[in-house]
Amino acid sequence: MSYREEIIITNIDNKKNGKTNGHENHDTIGDNHVATSIDTPMRDDAFELSDERKMEIIEDKFRDIMETMGLDLNDDSLKGTPHRVAKMFVQEIFNGLNPANKPKVSVFENKFNYGEMLVEKNINMNSTCEHHFLPIVGKAHVAYISSGEVIGLSKINRIVDYFARRPQVQERLTVQIANELKTILKTEDVAVVIDAKHMCVSSRGIQDESSSTVTAEYSGKFKDKGVREEFLRYIEL
Repeated sequence: MSYREEIIITNIDNKKNGKTNGHENHDTIGDNHVATSIDTPMRDDAFELSDERKMEIIEDKFRDIMETMGLDLNDDSLKGTPHRVAKMFVQEIFNGLNPANKPKVSVFENKFNYGEMLVEKNINMNSTCEHHFLPIVGKAHVAYISSGEVIGLSKINRIVDYFARRPQVQERLTVQIANELKTILKTEDVAVVIDAKHMCVSSRGIQDESSSTVTAEYSGKFKDKGVREEFLRYIEL
């Protein structure tokens, strides 16, 4: 272990050990799905450890969690679980935390002079609630009106997937997708709607399996009632 790695891990452990009180307030924030910022909260040293080192640490700590719960890690079915979880966290469901995984998006001239809204609907969206680390599963619907430039359709799906693959709050996710599209397309005329189910609602707490959560972000021309209603007719929401 390098000296810098030792400092980072020590700081993590110190912060963890120092948080012995305030659970009631933490539960209130989590149960009410309160977000604290538009940007995903990240430490300044978040990417100083390699992915391989992060997986080693997570594997070790998740093994502690399983053993604390009384599970027998000598069982063939369980012995590989800490490694699988660590790999899943770093390389799969949370790989959107790393800016190196941000999709590269090229813009093209709108040579067709298409002036109406372009809508990409029913985009599969799989994310994770940052309050309980349980899945958020649903659909994203995205639209924009070109200001002279367009992007490939699949890039919209990739942008949704990138921001979804991190611990999230649905409201933040909606805004992050919209802001990224506005930056890339150099237009304010963007709309994003997400309709999703939260397992922290269906499998714990109130245990309501029938409800879903809808969030929306409208900018530019989509703030006009008529344009917004046209978009909503397209996605039939």
